[in-house]
Amino acid sequence: MTYTFDPLVPRPIDRPTETPLDGPLTPEVAETMDEAKIFAAPHDPADRPAWRDRLVAWRADARRRHGYRGAAYERPAAAWAARCHAVAQVWLWDELLYSFDEHRFTPERFLADARARFGGLDAVVLWHAYPVIGIDDRNQWDFYRDVPGIEALVRAFHDAGLHVFVDYNPWDVGTRRGQDDATELAALVADLGADGVFLDTLKKAEPELVERLEAARPGVVLEGESKLPVERIEDHSSSWAQFFADSPVPGVLRAHWYERRHMQHHVRRWHRDHSEELQSAWLNGVGVMVWEVVFGVWVGWSRRDAATLRRMLTVQRAADDLLLEGAWTPLAELAPEAEAAGVYASRWELDGVALWTVVNRGTSDYAGPVLDDGHGPVTVPARGIGAVLRVSPGTPEPVWLPGLRDAVASLVADEPDRDARFPHRLAVRLRPETHQPDVHRPAPAGSGPEPDAVVVPAGPYVLTVRHRARETGMYQGAPYVDEWKPLPPRLHDARTLQRDGELATAVAVAASEVTDAQFAEFLEATGYAPAERHRFLLHWTSGGPAAGTEHRPVTYVDLDDARAYCAWRGGRLPTEDEWQLAGETGALRRGEPAVWNWTESEHTDGRTRFVMLKGGCDHRAEGSDWYVEGGRRAPDYAVKLLLPGLGLARGATVGFRCAWDLPGDAGQVTA
Repeated sequence: MTYTFDPLVPRPIDRPTETPLDGPLTPEVAETMDEAKIFAAPHDPADRPAWRDRLVAWRADARRRHGYRGAAYERPAAAWAARCHAVAQVWLWDELLYSFDEHRFTPERFLADARARFGGLDAVVLWHAYPVIGIDDRNQWDFYRDVPGIEALVRAFHDAGLHVFVDYNPWDVGTRRGQDDATELAALVADLGADGVFLDTLKKAEPELVERLEAARPGVVLEGESKLPVERIEDHSSSWAQFFADSPVPGVLRAHWYERRHMQHHVRRWHRDHSEELQSAWLNGVGVMVWEVVFGVWVGWSRRDAATLRRMLTVQRAADDLLLEGAWTPLAELAPEAEAAGVYASRWELDGVALWTVVNRGTSDYAGPVLDDGHGPVTVPARGIGAVLRVSPGTPEPVWLPGLRDAVASLVADEPDRDARFPHRLAVRLRPETHQPDVHRPAPAGSGPEPDAVVVPAGPYVLTVRHRARETGMYQGAPYVDEWKPLPPRLHDARTLQRDGELATAVAVAASEVTDAQFAEFLEATGYAPAERHRFLLHWTSGGPAAGTEHRPVTYVDLDDARAYCAWRGGRLPTEDEWQLAGETGALRRGEPAVWNWTESEHTDGRTRFVMLKGGCDHRAEGSDWYVEGGRRAPDYAVKLLLPGLGLARGATVGFRCAWDLPGDAGQVTA
């Protein structure tokens, strides 16, 4: 049978594994179960006792075969991972975490938003390099170590009671080389005081890396992406349950069933409906990853799903001991009416206290008996969750129960939000006048358009823009809405988009980039100093360009530096469309070495700043498709670059050229 890739349907590798109920647990059956992401559940309730027995038998057999000891979970410094129910992945320069106006990190704003909408977080993954790495030779370690105040940011999260993961990109092989990855990562974890490492594109770390990290920071938690091999549950306290498809009747997460203290975080990064992964997490007693900005693309959670997570976390945090140490019965027996309505539950029992975590897979609210014991009705909202708690007669009330009652009463008073609509955000173009640096020094003689500037006439235009399909998308919207796992040709293939607009007046675009010598003249004449000096003209020595490099395109300048120079020259940066219109005349020249060009194309959707680069550069990072593409590019090619703050936008491969509005009304592009 030939498999045809459908991006909207889970791949065979993502699907739940059927569990044979007949016959002995043969080596073949056991090995198949070892490879599961989720153990599919039987539809017929009569088959469920045998299914649960098979899961118990497999776990005992697998632990024996793999010599399981569970030593990683006995480390005191790593105990937090078993109770880490909510983790957020956030890019360092997310505008909820970083203020471009104040040039500072704003963890207080990020955490306040998480508390209000999700009920707070237990940990955060500080994502750093991808998708900007490859723009120059900076490696993944540089994108952490060169961030002013990164240590203070980690401390701020620690002070707020959160744990901090850093990200490891094993595919980073084509940038500046330092020491081996294990040495670099271990040193970074120790220096930042990171509590864990997210293993990007890796299901597991090799034993040597595990040992090196543990030596550098005892208790460090490793979280692999996707399906962790069963034998490595031994030394990985967490795993990233990404692209896990459940069975119609909710199944059991294999890794968490194997070791209850192993925490998994459900996530489907491109999905706009998170109800299924929330329900799976609720029934399995595991966590969720909140990931609302996927590498610069807004994929925010609906109010309904955020409210569901808020309710989940309220109970999970209160009843942690029950979820970790209690007897777990997946697909516990329920009232026939509930079963018929698509309501399912797990039961957790410890010392006379029983908790049923309940889900409603149906599209209509269920109001009726959940347990087949004659007790009153329970309401479980459509696509939502519920809970039932029972304390046996004579059993002391758990110490956490009064607080949970108060919290639940507050949640009940706050009517559950049913709004499942996607909370769209539009990226808007930031007009340069809102960011123009104040430069009042006299302009140089002959300021204005250069004699050989390329004149783009006024009037309407239509452009074809070529780009590579990256996870960043381009101007608007998510590139892979509701897709499971984008793969080639959906990912990294060549794409085009149409840009149309109208120039109100003619525009002259400089034929050449601004050089080091010209920028030095600007500094001497104006005394310009950027608000954030980090990495400014990093390549210069003794306050100026090195001898013999004066005529190279100036680099290590950011958008505001380029805007300041252009304003001094009586002009401005060209927009990306003006740059392309000028470039397609064939008259634009490239400096040596060739560098990407900044354009006046800064956008924000309130969470991500980005800009379009034009022209390409001589630098090219080799060895991975995850890098920003390099090489010289035709004028119609564009790269969407997410803007980092604190000077990290300045690099060795991005320069600029000026543009001037010709006599008449101010030039304007509408797009």
